[in-house]
Amino acid sequence: MSGKLYGVGLGPGDPSLMTVRAVEVIGEADVIAYHSARHGRSIARSIAAKHLRDDHVEERLVYPVTTETTDHPGGYQGAMEEFYAESAARLAAHLDAGRTVAVLAEGDPLFYGSYMHMHKRLADRYDTEVIPGVTSVSAAAARLGAPLAEGEEVLTILPGTLPEEELTARLAATDVAVVMKLGRTFPTVRRALERSGRLADTRYVERATMSGERIAELADVDAESVPYFAVAVLPSQVDAERPAARERGEVVVVGTGPAGPRWLTPESRGALAAADDLVGYTTYLDRVPSRAGQARHASDNRVESERAEFALDLARRGRRVAVVSGGDPGVFAMATAVLEAAAQKEYADIPVRVLPGVTAANAAAARAGAPLGHDYATISLSDRLKPWEVIAGRLRSAAAADLVLALYNPGSRSRTWQVGKARELLLEHRAPDTPVVVARDVGGPEERVRIVRLADLDPAEVDMRTILLVGSSQTRAVRRDDGQEIVWTPRRYPES
Repeated sequence: MSGKLYGVGLGPGDPSLMTVRAVEVIGEADVIAYHSARHGRSIARSIAAKHLRDDHVEERLVYPVTTETTDHPGGYQGAMEEFYAESAARLAAHLDAGRTVAVLAEGDPLFYGSYMHMHKRLADRYDTEVIPGVTSVSAAAARLGAPLAEGEEVLTILPGTLPEEELTARLAATDVAVVMKLGRTFPTVRRALERSGRLADTRYVERATMSGERIAELADVDAESVPYFAVAVLPSQVDAERPAARERGEVVVVGTGPAGPRWLTPESRGALAAADDLVGYTTYLDRVPSRAGQARHASDNRVESERAEFALDLARRGRRVAVVSGGDPGVFAMATAVLEAAAQKEYADIPVRVLPGVTAANAAAARAGAPLGHDYATISLSDRLKPWEVIAGRLRSAAAADLVLALYNPGSRSRTWQVGKARELLLEHRAPDTPVVVARDVGGPEERVRIVRLADLDPAEVDMRTILLVGSSQTRAVRRDDGQEIVWTPRRYPES
């Protein structure tokens, strides 16, 4: 009968942190396998050393390369694939002979560990058991003596080998993070932490629970001194002290997209997480999770100017303020109100940034297909801030130019006639069967996207949560064999 394969987690380095089950399995195994670099030393073996017997058969799995520099014809990946295949074959020979094989793994065997490569090649052929171990992440948090994640905080674990832009985006978007595999990646990780605004809160833990352990503020660490076995830890922010009062804060206008968190960009997530105060219309604020230590200031949808000045006053007192806007803040939204107020002399020294968001037009277009595939115009039908005569003139001009139209704010409880009037104006220039995308609550629980003929557009179906995309003379609507109706506007326009 075949032997049994064990993946044995040894914990972060201190032999006393090995589990009882790990010690039992090592003691009962016939073969002890472990990975090592070419120098022959194995951290895994050193952790388990006192539990090894003289009659243990030891299989040393020596990496052919530890960086991405190799003369193997298949490059680094080819060299490693060949190594894993050969190592698995060596262990399979023992298992076929009926021997029990224990593969030692620092930390946990299935957490960024080398054992998993043996597991994927052997577990479907042999009886296998994985013995979990304490990870370096848990050990680092324990050595820091700080909660790693609390309540509804999201913990993100990242390899430092990711590209800097990816690291920056993910660090900006999460609550709590651990970055592993430092060493030569440390300069990149440090820049990503700084660019995401998380550097000041990040701790450094080197060789947690092992000889030579070091704990420091990451910002103070010399890159030349960082080994591979080190992690960057951004711990729980639930009870973290907010920075002391600043002489001057800032205002960031954040676009949340058309609906909930799925539409937020990483940059926007980071700005919302870093803010001391959130200011916005109640409906949009409700899309943002509550965070400990953050103040929320909700208001009605019709007080944009007052909301902007309130946010700037907070920033003048040293607060970091995020003004929360739906969609893209620069498209019929809060960015204009904030910038108008910021242009006043008393706020001229307050930094203001605008972060983009997915627009309602883009979201609705994607649901329907690609109706905005060619030139288009965006017009608000609300006459609250401009006369209807101006709106009508722009509709006629855009329609005469054969532009696709994205019509925002088409109707509300107090504005019920504009959609019907707009339809009449457009029919002066468009065929009755022109496709119109009627998109309501895109991304939300009541989402409904329909495609109708311009002549059949019913104003009664339109409210403030609806956006209309009116096709040009070239826009096409097709029902596919699967029943889905799609709309697109060709990129090529016919020559006259």
